[in-house]
Amino acid sequence: MKPGLFYLFPNENFLDLNPYQAGYADNDGAASFGPCTRNHYLFHYVISGAGTLMTEDEDKNERHFHIHTGQGFLIFPGQVTTYWADKDHPWEYVWIEFDGVYSSEIISQAGLSVPAPIWKSSDRLLSIRLQETMMALASPAEGTHFYKQARLYEFADCLIRAAGKPVSILSPGGSLSDYYLQTAFLYIEKNFMNDISVESIAAQCNIHRNQLLKLFKERIGQGPQEYLIKYRMSRAAQLLITTDFSINEIGNAVGYANQLHFSRAFKNVYGMSPKYFREEKKK
Repeated sequence: MKPGLFYLFPNENFLDLNPYQAGYADNDGAASFGPCTRNHYLFHYVISGAGTLMTEDEDKNERHFHIHTGQGFLIFPGQVTTYWADKDHPWEYVWIEFDGVYSSEIISQAGLSVPAPIWKSSDRLLSIRLQETMMALASPAEGTHFYKQARLYEFADCLIRAAGKPVSILSPGGSLSDYYLQTAFLYIEKNFMNDISVESIAAQCNIHRNQLLKLFKERIGQGPQEYLIKYRMSRAAQLLITTDFSINEIGNAVGYANQLHFSRAFKNVYGMSPKYFREEKKK
């Protein structure tokens, strides 16, 4: 079994396309993960072997997808998934978790959706480049965060072009909408530890609460309150992995004075308690 890789990206506020974590694993036949949900988009590329992805569609119906060498699969934010390695031919894969203003359009151009989460390449050379790019993202020794960000854009380019879909210029929907979203994202990132609300985020953007709700739903597929909770939990997950702070201290650090409320919110997002999440990551 080859040694694994894992890289947790620092929060650098790249709003157009932002990486969160990347990794590589050569699994054995007993390997599985889930059921759980994710804060952001999570893409796996299968280098060798095979496995199965179990998801829920938009009507909460259970679906199974068999994935093999050279294919990939995408997990969407908030989607309940479980995936496991084939017992006879366990998969080896590399993954990247990302989000941002351009994410939904990149995913659409790559031909991916909740009903169709399996990525298939029409260009072998681009598949090789995609794998190399993702391995560079997963390697802690590879360059500065600016280098990593450049490789993330290269990953997006390979993902779209290798899928063989018609390519259009990315246009997230107007500079004023971009300004409102970026203002909201920055306000949340700088104040997530405080008692902020949808109303205070809308006031910061100088727009009505309903306009902010509509903008978030249209552009990132979730409301500002849901985004705030998931952002807080992603920061909590970073602290659980990278520090020895107590669960209570981490809850306070991300805006939860009540440890029970924090633990409940964390479990709703990650499918497990903060304590269990930390223990699993340390393994």
